[in-house]
Amino acid sequence: MSTPKIKFDLQIKYGSEYGEEEEKAVLQVLRQGAPTSGEACIEFEREFAAYCGVAHARAVSNGTAALFLSLVALNVKPGDRVLTTPLTWIATAAAGATLGAEVDFVDVDPETFNLNPSELESKITPNTKAILPVHLYGQCCEMDAILAIAQRHGVAVVEDACHAVGADYHGRKAGSMGATGCFSFHEQKNISTLGEGGMVTTNDPAIFERVALYRSHCTRVYGRSTKYCSLDEDRVPMGKRFWWQDFDDCGYNFRMTDVQGAVGIVQLRKLDQLNQRRIDNAAYITAGLEGVPGLTLPKVQPGCKHVFHLYPILIDPVAYGSSKEDFIHVMLYEKGIRVGTHYTPLHYMTAFRNRGFRKGQFPVAERLTERLVTLPINPRQPREALDYLVESIRSLRRG
Repeated sequence: MSTPKIKFDLQIKYGSEYGEEEEKAVLQVLRQGAPTSGEACIEFEREFAAYCGVAHARAVSNGTAALFLSLVALNVKPGDRVLTTPLTWIATAAAGATLGAEVDFVDVDPETFNLNPSELESKITPNTKAILPVHLYGQCCEMDAILAIAQRHGVAVVEDACHAVGADYHGRKAGSMGATGCFSFHEQKNISTLGEGGMVTTNDPAIFERVALYRSHCTRVYGRSTKYCSLDEDRVPMGKRFWWQDFDDCGYNFRMTDVQGAVGIVQLRKLDQLNQRRIDNAAYITAGLEGVPGLTLPKVQPGCKHVFHLYPILIDPVAYGSSKEDFIHVMLYEKGIRVGTHYTPLHYMTAFRNRGFRKGQFPVAERLTERLVTLPINPRQPREALDYLVESIRSLRRG
């Protein structure tokens, strides 16, 4: 059976949008030779730090690099322990695993699907080095509770804000509350830098120094100002008359290009407008689906600005009259709408089953994933598309 062709933007589920401003920015950098991590990236970092209300930001190649570099900056190593949620993309947990740390999961809140603070403290041991809460779908975790627990135990908090650029938690921006904040500008995110990109934010100058060094081969260049040097120019040792470089350690190449940085500047200036369209579209979907038996719709927590990277719903197969699997199949092949399954719990995955995890360890996450689907939402959707989405879901209800 072929998928119906739908004219509305319901197959391309997520992602930002580009316009003439981004085209102009790309051409300008191309004419300058399209450098890596040059002035456009530096300006993007300045504006992003100011937007988030933090002292420092460093542009990186993707959100995975942001998570990895954050743990490198915290000196996470074999024997350390890292805690995160089982409902996330594998990059969150892989950041610790690839450094040789022990990764464990904390079950989730049944209403927000975020890491549950009430389950967190019992998981902390003397060798716990970092907690990685994920602001899932665009809504911040209960950060006051998480930060209080972390402070009591002397554990760093790394915010995975890859879904939540522009989200607020009681007046504070996502990515401004932990030791670092990690952002993704992948093509599906709320803003994008030409398919890939990321950012690390922090208020800690020592953490920023380590992120900056390890992002670019731990290079220090002396004798001239350089984009690869993490040090301020006035800290370059006196008497170094000739250009030379040193390597503090063996680092990585996670740099962002200036073409991406230039697009990032434009996208950041559009962010609040793009997010507001998502918020408005989410409210329209919610109004259209309210009262449908068997559907649980997302709830915005008090004091939070949810930026709806994704729009999650829970399907009760008895009350709705359709299982999650049947819903996904019929939506695609009869209605032409691709819905998502974000996420299958990570402890189900081979990578973590091989590390000793098993089904039954995180019952809330497991129950949710049996019923959880994510609906397409993006800033391009016209009302006709949203009406078609709502009408399709309502029409599939049996009973």
